[in-house]
Amino acid sequence: MKISRHWVVILNLVALLFLNGCIFFSTKPNEIGVRTKKFGLFGPKGVVSDIYAPGSTYIFFPFVNDWHTFNTNIQNMEMTAKIAKGDLFGQDDIKFKTIDGNDISLDLIISYRILPEKAPYILAYVASSDIELRTKVVRVITRSLPRDIFGELRTEEFYTAELRAKKSEKAKQYLNDILNPYGVIVERVLTKDYRFNADYQQAIEDKKIADQQTEKLRSEVLAKQEEYKRKLEVAKGDVYQDIAKADGEYNKAIIAADAYFSQQEKIAQAIKEEGKAEATGIEKMNQALAEQGGKVMVKLEMAKALKDKRIVLLPASSGSSIDLKTLDVNKFLEVQGVQKQIPGE
Repeated sequence: MKISRHWVVILNLVALLFLNGCIFFSTKPNEIGVRTKKFGLFGPKGVVSDIYAPGSTYIFFPFVNDWHTFNTNIQNMEMTAKIAKGDLFGQDDIKFKTIDGNDISLDLIISYRILPEKAPYILAYVASSDIELRTKVVRVITRSLPRDIFGELRTEEFYTAELRAKKSEKAKQYLNDILNPYGVIVERVLTKDYRFNADYQQAIEDKKIADQQTEKLRSEVLAKQEEYKRKLEVAKGDVYQDIAKADGEYNKAIIAADAYFSQQEKIAQAIKEEGKAEATGIEKMNQALAEQGGKVMVKLEMAKALKDKRIVLLPASSGSSIDLKTLDVNKFLEVQGVQKQIPGE
């Protein structure tokens, strides 16, 4: 069997390492390594401050060196009431009292990661593994502090997502103040389900139903008010329309009356002018009649008036007179026989 030159080099290197007592230590792509010197033959013993990068392989003596790795990814620790889900098996939600004294349980998710530059400090003073760091440090602190912060809310305030989010941000800041020195940074504090005790939960549900009914009635009242406002505006519009119509008729009547008055005034003025002209004519006539020749003109006019008129002379006896005011002319003529003498009778 023929062995390639590449494999020969590898086998020689492995043999050399074993002969010298060295072995390989590796880190995964999401891990950092921390070396610990057990003996101080070539320097001080203890945790080495150097950080060994992810995805690398290193060679150390196995008996005088110890090797630990820590996960650098974001890790989620879920504390929930669901038995088969979460960080631990069983009911693991956090329980506390609201500021107004009601019992409440809250499901919480803590997202955290280690600070890579503090990995040697974590190994030397905090925990020797991710599991130990999670259970003895992160879990203990993140279950305790949020109780106090979320307990600042009133019971009704838990229904407001914005208020829960503000408390989550506050819890994150407080947790980082405590955990950062231990080499841990909290990225998010997320709230999920929350529960009150059964009696209080029922009371809350009843109140929500009552509030919904109240809101419904309030909406109906507002709708009625809007409807009445609309009807009032329509009625105002009708009244304004009638007023405008009446004003129009009134103005129209005024204009017509003014026009009639102006017309009659003009007619009266014309009559007045005509009367003045006629009076002037009469005055001129009187002046003409008063002058010489006026009597001749009157006689001439009387002659024109008596033209073609039948004239009867009434006899009068001496010593007697006839009162023309009381005389019945027809009987008088009949008595005198005048009518028989009239030709054509």
